[in-house]
Amino acid sequence: MPENLDALDARLLLLLTDSPRLGVLESARRLGVARGTVQARLDRLTERGILGGFPPELDLAAMGYGLTAFAVLEIAQGRRAEVAEALAAIDEVCEVHATTGQGDLFVRMVARGNDDLQRVIDKVVGVPDVLRTSTSIALSTPVPPRVRPLLERTARGQSGTFT
Repeated sequence: MPENLDALDARLLLLLTDSPRLGVLESARRLGVARGTVQARLDRLTERGILGGFPPELDLAAMGYGLTAFAVLEIAQGRRAEVAEALAAIDEVCEVHATTGQGDLFVRMVARGNDDLQRVIDKVVGVPDVLRTSTSIALSTPVPPRVRPLLERTARGQSGTFT
């Protein structure tokens, strides 16, 4: 059973979300705790798999990949691992989720434009054991990926179980 995050864990994660290059000493100063406390918290959060690293936030559109699409894939029964491995080899595939309901896999992919998206879709449907796809193009992203509301709730002392 996962442990709850406490308010200090949440405040530390919020601080690092806002300033990912911040060092342990400066984090401790801003949080008003000892440097050893921050280091111990970071180690524990890493061990628990909550903190996986500090990747930069990239704007894919600014990098030339202005089109985002989502595909629901139906695949041959029992072939999820093989299909996921093949999808991971397609550079434009950003995420793959195994799902319930309609379809078996939910795929987020990017492309430079419509013609490029067709090329990416052709690669996806060419993966062995992909039986059927349904693709939708994202028109906008009114709520981008986020965890801040969960961390803020926990920092206020409310329930913060990560499952």
